[in-house]
Amino acid sequence: MNKHSEQKSLSRQLCRLGSALGVVCLTASSIQAAEVTVMAYEEGEPISSDLVGVFFEDLNYAADGGIYAELVQNRSFQYSPTEQPDWHPLKFWDVEQRGGGRGSVNVADMRPIHDNNSFYTLLTVDAPGDGVGLANGGFDGIPLKAGENYNASFWAYQAFMGVMWGRGDNRQPMPVTLRLETKDGEVLAEASFEVKGRDWTQHSAKLTPTKTVNDARLVLLAHAQGGICLDMISLFPERTFKNRPNGLRADIAQAIADIKPRFVRFPGGCLVHGQGIHKYYDWKDSVGPVEQRKSARNSWGYDQTMGFGYFEFFQYCEDIGALPLPVVAAGVSCQHSGSSPNRGQEGLPMDEMDDYIQDVLDLIEWANGPADSEWGAVRAAAGHPEPFGLKYLGVGNEDAITPVFKERFKMISDALKEKHPEITVIGTVGPFADGADYDNGWEFSNELELEMVDEHYYVSPQWFWDNLDRYDNYDRSKAKVYVGEYAAHDQGKRNTLRAAIAEAAGLTSYERNGDIVHFASYAPLLARRGHTQWTPDMIYFSATEVFLSPNYYVQQLFGQNAGDTVLNASVNVEEGKKLTASAVRDTESGNLILKLVNGEDSAMKVDVSLAGIPGVSMKTVRTVLTGPSADAENEDGKTPAVQPKSETVTLETSFSYDAPANSLTVFRFQL
Repeated sequence: MNKHSEQKSLSRQLCRLGSALGVVCLTASSIQAAEVTVMAYEEGEPISSDLVGVFFEDLNYAADGGIYAELVQNRSFQYSPTEQPDWHPLKFWDVEQRGGGRGSVNVADMRPIHDNNSFYTLLTVDAPGDGVGLANGGFDGIPLKAGENYNASFWAYQAFMGVMWGRGDNRQPMPVTLRLETKDGEVLAEASFEVKGRDWTQHSAKLTPTKTVNDARLVLLAHAQGGICLDMISLFPERTFKNRPNGLRADIAQAIADIKPRFVRFPGGCLVHGQGIHKYYDWKDSVGPVEQRKSARNSWGYDQTMGFGYFEFFQYCEDIGALPLPVVAAGVSCQHSGSSPNRGQEGLPMDEMDDYIQDVLDLIEWANGPADSEWGAVRAAAGHPEPFGLKYLGVGNEDAITPVFKERFKMISDALKEKHPEITVIGTVGPFADGADYDNGWEFSNELELEMVDEHYYVSPQWFWDNLDRYDNYDRSKAKVYVGEYAAHDQGKRNTLRAAIAEAAGLTSYERNGDIVHFASYAPLLARRGHTQWTPDMIYFSATEVFLSPNYYVQQLFGQNAGDTVLNASVNVEEGKKLTASAVRDTESGNLILKLVNGEDSAMKVDVSLAGIPGVSMKTVRTVLTGPSADAENEDGKTPAVQPKSETVTLETSFSYDAPANSLTVFRFQL
C-alpha cells in the first residue's frame, strides 16, 4: 500500500477504532461541518497527467451524420439490406426528372472507381427537358448557412450508350449542374460542369448558398441525351475543424477539444470486433484516398463509410494535443456476435494469425515509420510525412478470457514485444467490474506481465459511491489500469445530475490513485438525436446544434483541472454520507486544485484546511457544477439546468464552504 493510501480517511479509521473501544464518535447531528484536510506541505506523489480522455465509437451516428462533416448520406451508393432491411444502394437518393425530362438511374458494378468501392450509378437521359438526375437530403436534411462556402464534388465518366440505340452521342460532353436547393426547389447555389471521357474524373466546385436553411438538398442534373456514371457525390462545409479537408464538424470537434482530453481511444469498443471473425474493423480499409476506402456495416446496424478513418483519427489527436490510442481485435470475435453457430467467441484460424499480426505491425509502421517505409509512405501521401508518435495500442475489447482468446492474444502481444517494445500493449479484463472474466483477465495479464489493462463498467450511481476505495489496495507492482468505458446508469433515465455527480466521485478515486489508474474515459461519447442505439451518452447533437450533458461538464472540469502530483486529502464525514474529495498539484501552473463532491440531496457545510501553508489569502477560481435537483439534465441544451459557474474569490488557507446539494466544486488555488 502506498503512502497516500495509508493516510487517507485517517479520521474515519480513528472513529471506527474509538467505537471498538467504547468511545462515542461524533455524528452529523453533532458535527456542524464535514472536514477536508489537504496535506499541502507535502511534495505529493507523481500521478498520470493523462488521466481524462475520450472514447470514440461509431454508434448513435457518431461518425457519418455526426462528427464527420460529410453532408451527403450514402454518397457512394454502398448502403445494403445487410445493414437495415429497407436499405439499398439508392437509399436516400431521389430520381429527379425536371421540365419534361425523362431518364433512369441504375446501380452498376462493372467499372468501379476502386475494388473497395464496388457500386456506382448509371444515369441515363432519354429526354433532357430541364434536367434528369439525383437529389440527396443528407441526414434528415442538409443544414446550410447563407454566405458560407461548401465544397461540392462528384466523380463521373461518360457511359457508352451508342448512337444506334438513339441514346445520345457519348463523343459530346455531358453538361451537368450541381445545385443546393430548398426542399421546395428554390436554387440556393449552382455550378456547371462537363463530363467527358471514359475515365473516372473528379469534378468539384465551391457553392455559397444565398439563404440559411436546415433542410436543403444537393441536386445533380444532366442536360443532354446520353448517359454518365456517377460516384462519391459529396458536400462538405469549407469550415471544418482546423479547416482540414475531409474534415470534422467544427462544433462537435470543438466540444470534445474543450474537455482537454489527454488521449482519444478509437475506433471503438464492440465495433472493433465487427460482425464476425472475418468482419473485424480493418484499419487498412480506412486509410488512403476516400474513394478507395472500403465501407461496411458496423456493429450498430448502419453503414460506416470510413471517411473518418485512421488518418483523420490521428490528425484530430494531433490537432487537440491528445495521445492516439487505437484498439485492434485480439484475433477473436465478440462472444456476443452471431459469427459462430452457437453465438460464441470464435478465433481466427491459426493459419491466418501470422497475416493478422503483420497487419497490426503494419499499423505501427503506418503511424510511426519513416516516410519512405511501405506504410509510412501511405501516411506521407495523405499529407503527414512526420510520424504520429504512437505509444499505446489496445488489443482486444471486453473479451471473454477463454483459451481461444489467450492463445491469440499472446501471439499478438509477443510479436509486439519483440518488434516494438516501445509500444505499451493494453490488455482487457472483460466487460464487467468483477466476475470470472475480470478475475481471469487479471490473472492472465499478470502472467504476461502486461503494462496496462482495460477495465469497463456501466453501473448504478450508488456503485461509484460504494467503490471509492476500489483502487486503493490494487497491487502497485502489477499492470496499470485504463478505465476505458464507464458511466453511471440511473434507472433507465438518459442523463441526470445524480449520475454525473456519482461519476465525479469516481473520478476523485481515479485521481487519488492516479499512480495506477493511468487513463479513464466515459462512454459513449456522441449521439445524434433520433438515431441512438445506446443511452446515456456524453454529447448529443442535431444537424445544427450540440447539447452538452451534466456528464460532459464533469469530464470537462476534471480535464481542465488536471494535475501531475496527488496530495493526501482526508475527508471526515459521517459514515455513509456522500462526500468525497481529491487534491492535486499542477506543476506547470503551480496551482493546487481541490475537487469536492457532495452527492447528498441537501447542502453540506465543509471546513477546508490546506495544512502546512502559512495563513495567507489566496486568489482562487471556484467552479461549481450543480442543478435544481438530482434528476436535472440538459434536456434541450437551451435551458441551462446543469452548467458550471466560475468566479474568482479570495480564500484563506482554512475556510468554510457550503457545498450545494448534488454538486461538484473545483477550487483552483493560485499559491
